[in-house]
Amino acid sequence: MIDWTKITGFDWGDGNSRKNEKHGVSMAESASLRLPQHLLDSIKAAANARDVPYQSLIKVWLQEKLHGH
Repeated sequence: MIDWTKITGFDWGDGNSRKNEKHGVSMAESASLRLPQHLLDSIKAAANARDVPYQSLIKVWLQEKLHGH
């Protein structure tokens, strides 16, 4: 488990805190990625072709990559 109190140089800010509350997740469960627009567009197109939300597809792909499925 990551000890978030020891992470320095990063400010969660009120915006991130509100988003976490909206989605019912803690700061430890939330992640934000900055992707090049062309990559995000490709992911969204792949998700659309599978009729799934693109964030869900990203989670599936990460899980598969990490666990070799």
